[in-house]
Amino acid sequence: MKKSLFITAVFVLSLFTILLTSCSNKKKLNIYTWTYYAPTDVVEAFEKEYDCDVVITEYDSNETMYLKLLYGGAGSFDIVFPSQDYVEILLKNDMLQPLNQELFTNRDKINPKILEKAVYDPEMKYAVPYYFGASGISVNKSKVKGSYERSWNIFADSQFKGRASMMNDYREVIGDALKYKGYSVCTRNKDELKDACSLITKYWKPNIVKFDAEGFGKDFANGNLWLCQGYAEVIYGEVPEEEWDEKIDFFIPEDGGPSYLDSMCILKDSSQRDLATLFINYIHDPKNYAKFLDFFRFPCFVNPEAEQYMETSPMYPASALENCELKYYVGSDKASYSDLWEKIIN
Repeated sequence: MKKSLFITAVFVLSLFTILLTSCSNKKKLNIYTWTYYAPTDVVEAFEKEYDCDVVITEYDSNETMYLKLLYGGAGSFDIVFPSQDYVEILLKNDMLQPLNQELFTNRDKINPKILEKAVYDPEMKYAVPYYFGASGISVNKSKVKGSYERSWNIFADSQFKGRASMMNDYREVIGDALKYKGYSVCTRNKDELKDACSLITKYWKPNIVKFDAEGFGKDFANGNLWLCQGYAEVIYGEVPEEEWDEKIDFFIPEDGGPSYLDSMCILKDSSQRDLATLFINYIHDPKNYAKFLDFFRFPCFVNPEAEQYMETSPMYPASALENCELKYYVGSDKASYSDLWEKIIN
């Protein structure tokens, strides 16, 4: 009996060792990305096709991501998904390595219009666009009976007094005012900044009940807020789908507004450049990219060919993003923005 148990134990141990050895021979790709940002079915299909393991670690802000990379985490990951200003920062600090362009066969699927906006790397040597999006305006149609201006200056409309919110994000809110005034959302001109902030303080703030970047979706869904500035996916995510047509009027003003562009980049310390490039290329197969867009109901701007494979209708048309401007890194002038913002919210 003991001999039989011993033989069984040896067999199980040998089998475990074989399996462990087999697993260890697989290449591993470590991805550091935003929460819920990588489509699971696409990742699993990539693992199967390239016989590798993909490990995903998530972060909730560019700041969190950057600090982790800066203080010892850079060697732990292969691909990272920074927004435009942090692509600039990572490039400036020599923290990225170029893609293997021979393996990036889907580069022609990227919309030339987005590359015109990505002035920090228009040739996609280091950064391949993943998603281009923007915040906008949501009006609760079931609560508002009168007409309203379809511009950022809607926040000056007194019919929304005590029922309006904007995000607690100075680049977003000040950027909205700058765009409405006809200035760049990345201006370093102090007079333009003061003019935009004066508009917010004098005309918008009296109607705003709070600056909130987290709970506005729930407040909109339960009727406490009738007007919100924020991301469409937050609003649509909180309002039951059967109530979307009745309640939500989401739009980005015709003049555009501040926007963001998340890109896929390979970290300099990665030893998996080829596998990382293959993953980036795989994402931009239009059929695969369509699955990402379907999950969030995002508009198809970055990879136009993917639209034909989408199975859902986007929350807003891709054309709404045409006039949006990326929030580039403003360097030392960041203090000017934050100082003015403190005066607005206090």
